[in-house]
Amino acid sequence: MARKYFGTDGIRGLVGEAPITPDFMLKLGWAAGRVLMDRFDGSNMILIGKDTRISGYMFESALQAGLINAGVDVGLLGPMPTPGVAYLTRTFQAQAGIVISASHNSYVDNGIKFFGGNGTKLPDELELLIEEELDKPMVTAEKLGKARRIGDASGRYIEFCKGTMPWGFNLKGLQIVLDCAHGATYNIAPDVFSELGAKIIPMFVEPNGTNINRSCGSTKPEALQEKVIEVGADLGIAFDGDGDRVVFVDHKGEIVDGDELLFIIAKYQQEYTGGCDGVVGTLMSNFGFELGLKKLGIPFARAKVGDRYVIEMMRQNGWRLGGENSGHIVCSNVTTTGDGIISALQVLLAITTYGESLNKIKKGMNKLPQVMINVHMAKRVDLSTDAAVQAAVKATEDKLAGTGRVLLRPSGTEPVVRVMVEGEDKKLVKELAQELAATVEQALS
Repeated sequence: MARKYFGTDGIRGLVGEAPITPDFMLKLGWAAGRVLMDRFDGSNMILIGKDTRISGYMFESALQAGLINAGVDVGLLGPMPTPGVAYLTRTFQAQAGIVISASHNSYVDNGIKFFGGNGTKLPDELELLIEEELDKPMVTAEKLGKARRIGDASGRYIEFCKGTMPWGFNLKGLQIVLDCAHGATYNIAPDVFSELGAKIIPMFVEPNGTNINRSCGSTKPEALQEKVIEVGADLGIAFDGDGDRVVFVDHKGEIVDGDELLFIIAKYQQEYTGGCDGVVGTLMSNFGFELGLKKLGIPFARAKVGDRYVIEMMRQNGWRLGGENSGHIVCSNVTTTGDGIISALQVLLAITTYGESLNKIKKGMNKLPQVMINVHMAKRVDLSTDAAVQAAVKATEDKLAGTGRVLLRPSGTEPVVRVMVEGEDKKLVKELAQELAATVEQALS
């Protein structure tokens, strides 16, 4: 069955436009409560966390009312990173966790993500059952649920993050600039890293409901790059609005993306923890990342874009490490989902163990030039059957002559097609990407 509301990362859209409306969220809370309340062991409770966008208050109240109407108790976490909700769902033995967030999007968007009682995202079959329930008339449960606010949620998650590090680990002597994107990590990440001994210079930690991800965070780290150079910091760390993605900036102000961070973690595991069994990347992972792992003798596999597909392939292969070049990294030996803070700590563990700068460590991987252009999708078109687009793809591949890759991929969260070209010659890659994007744009207009 085709899903009506759920995409690759929950339900997401523009606030005020269906389905991101208060009345839908009320019905969604009721439907989710009806489906989930008998499917997970533990207490009759579902947790709700959110990022800092202003519409979160409205949707939190609507979801809460719907869940209570279905007979479910609600635990309110307040602002909390997405992976923090996953962790607390497990530790409270709740039936499920709900995150109100649109991740790296601006405040005008919002969305809903669900975690099962085991701290992993809901499987497709449960999302389909929730969609089926949404089509039914809402009825009130014989016994209503009730809500309570969990006041120590942040402290619990902070201690969990620190507890993932080996005994005696500390960050003394490191100066780190933190970009929290005015998002869900604003009151958590600075405490985690400072309590581990680092000197922290926080940035973008004053959310006002509308400034989340605005010219900051993991998708726009320019201000972080400037600050790292300005203060002479050892490195910088940027999270996205809901805290499940992370990118670094080295002391020279150079971006270190998800592929490079994954490589550093995998290399550390291979050399210091008895070996890295394998790494799952995606169709967007840099070819240089794959080659770098091969030199280390670490197996590599590509999943479809989206953390649910990465985690699924990790589980199938029995591997503990995977992620995306966007900085969404999953360390399943530590936690159940992508976690920006924990991934950052894993990288810092490698840095402190090697005793070298991030700039030097990242050079173990030779990243090939990669250009990605987002083309707005005015109408949905199957590009695989468009003769002009396919001819342009073949022409691009011929010009790369086996030294690169071409990928066209509709986004699962935005109305765009991502046009990616990768190869050895940076200038040629840029030119080819622009030419191909123009052809795609014509087909979609």
